[in-house]
Amino acid sequence: MGWLDWILGRGKTAQEPRMRPQPTANGRSLPPHFAIIDVETTGLSPKADRIVELAVVRINQSGMVIDEWATRFNPEGPVGATHIHGISDADVAGAPLFRDLAPTLVPRIAGLPIAAHNARFDLAFLRAEFRRAGWDVPWLPAYCTLEGSHHYLPHLDRRRLIDCCWSAGVPLDNAHSALGDARATAALLGHYLQRPTAPHPLLASVRHEARAVAWPPGPSRASLSTSTDPAPRTRAARYTAPAPKQPALLAQLTKLSLVEVLEEGAPLGAVTYIETLLDVLEDGIITEAEAGSLQDLVEVYELSPEDVELAHHAFVLALAHRALDDGHVSRDERAQLQAVASTLSLSEKLVRSLIAEADAARAARLGAGLGSLPADWALGEPLRVGDKVVFTGCDERERERLENRARELGVRITGNVSGLTAMLVTDDSFDGTKSERARELGTRRVTPTEFALLLRYLQPALPSVNPATPQVPTTVTAQDAAPTVASTTASPTEIRAWGAANGHAVGVRGRLSAELVRAYELAHAAQS
Repeated sequence: MGWLDWILGRGKTAQEPRMRPQPTANGRSLPPHFAIIDVETTGLSPKADRIVELAVVRINQSGMVIDEWATRFNPEGPVGATHIHGISDADVAGAPLFRDLAPTLVPRIAGLPIAAHNARFDLAFLRAEFRRAGWDVPWLPAYCTLEGSHHYLPHLDRRRLIDCCWSAGVPLDNAHSALGDARATAALLGHYLQRPTAPHPLLASVRHEARAVAWPPGPSRASLSTSTDPAPRTRAARYTAPAPKQPALLAQLTKLSLVEVLEEGAPLGAVTYIETLLDVLEDGIITEAEAGSLQDLVEVYELSPEDVELAHHAFVLALAHRALDDGHVSRDERAQLQAVASTLSLSEKLVRSLIAEADAARAARLGAGLGSLPADWALGEPLRVGDKVVFTGCDERERERLENRARELGVRITGNVSGLTAMLVTDDSFDGTKSERARELGTRRVTPTEFALLLRYLQPALPSVNPATPQVPTTVTAQDAAPTVASTTASPTEIRAWGAANGHAVGVRGRLSAELVRAYELAHAAQS
């Protein structure tokens, strides 16, 4: 899962598998209950890329770690993005091949359900490596802690390992290594197992299913070497970034939540794929290899062409609305929208229609004047540009009129109530799922008459602020300031991961603080 999390760090150089002895209770071995795995890979595609590091952490039914096993592999080719997983070609030059250690790995996972964060990704690579090694891979019952987070951590906007660990209060140390991520995933699963809430049904079912799985005693055919692997597919370049050094629109990816994408119509089954897409795009570049690998992930997640099209459309729509919030799409934002839409094989007409919507909304707001609130204002918090509003019930013609006017003025009309919804407009003539969800979340309710008045006195959007995060003292103070350091070109994900690993206050979403960026620059300037 490490490649998908875009974790930056420095790898260790040990070549042989590392194991931790099994603890005992009253002189007896504690039986393993789950085998948690994590892989670091040369890229995103199980078909074309390889595992360079693998860790297995086994826990008992209470979530206690029983033993650990970790190793690096020689991928028989380039290691890929060293700046992400921290492993260089030299680090694995003398490492064993996967086929050499396959017989050692099988006993560590046989008879146990496998758990991983974004399990489909890790299992797809594991199966691919076993097949290259000549093994007939049985069905592997598995539990995904990312999918389980919807049950145990339902209010998260993003569900990467770092997000889930942050929410559960689980430390994520050595996040750049397979063992570090596997340990964190094991602790996260332990958090799930110890929750007083009703257990996720899959946690029990995979345990029973795993007992019936029989592994073969060894490979049934000769292994494939790199030279006999199918030739890599030819992939046309699908993305050219005409953007400035820090593209205005793609900077919004650090604040874009999955909830926003789902609200625009993305299928729930594509959430993990969208999360991957967010990570891939966060540095502003999609390489040829990444574009092709995303296509391979469609197969891993078993998405239909319709699912992918809906996911891409919703993704661009949610991103575009970020650009629309101020009612004007800049030249840079326009170029980025066009590039992202082209990357995702979406029609240029979509972007043009969104830009036209922005221009119309801007003109309407300028015409309205956006005057200040009257002195006798009594409706509380005003409606603001970019706010999300949901309608339920109401007279059909009045509702249509209000919705159209709201869109003209830059207010977002969405179909589902979420934690991002500013208000529910209702005349209480219908009490359905939208009303129920609004009550559950404490969403503000207004009548159509009140909404019309709120529209009349629409106010500008508030500037974005960082979400509240746990405060941890940083190690860099004003007295430590060094001479001016050039602005970093690192991605927000890299800086966030570095900060979390080095004891800084890091939120899982939102704009990076100037203090964190400065600390990152100082640390890396000292290393150069």
